[in-house]
Amino acid sequence: MTHDTQQDALLELLSAGHGGILVTLRQDGRPQLSNVSHAYHPDERIIRISVTDDRAKTRNLRRDPRASYHVTSADRWAYTVAEGTAELTPVAKDPHDDTVEELIRLYRDVLGEHPDWDDYRAAMVRDRRLVVRLRVERAYGIPKG
Repeated sequence: MTHDTQQDALLELLSAGHGGILVTLRQDGRPQLSNVSHAYHPDERIIRISVTDDRAKTRNLRRDPRASYHVTSADRWAYTVAEGTAELTPVAKDPHDDTVEELIRLYRDVLGEHPDWDDYRAAMVRDRRLVVRLRVERAYGIPKG
C-alpha cells in the first residue's frame, strides 16, 4: 500500500461517522481530550467541530493550535488519528453572521435539518459558539481491512 493510498484509507474513517475525540494541549503540555461530533470534508481535508467560547479545548487551541482527532470503526479494530493545525472562526455574534452560517452547514452535515432554524441561530449566538476547522496534515492508524 503506497503512502497516499494508506492516507486515503485512513481518512475514509473520518467520513464513516460523526463522533470522535478531539485532543488539545493544556498549558502544561498534557493532552486534554473531549468527546465531540464532527463533519469531515475530504475535498478540503478539514474536520469541522462546533465548540463554545468558554471551554478548555477552545482556550487550548487559541494558545496552541496543534491538535489531534481520533476516530474508530464501530468494532474498534480500525482507527485513525488525524493531526493538524486548528483554525477558529470568530465567535457567533449575530444570527446571520458567517460563523452561524458555518454552524448551520455543520449541523446539517451531522444531523440533517433542524426543526426551527431561527431558534438554532439565536442559540448559537447565546451559547457563544464557533467552529474549529482542523486541517488534516497527517494521519496514522490502522485502516479498515
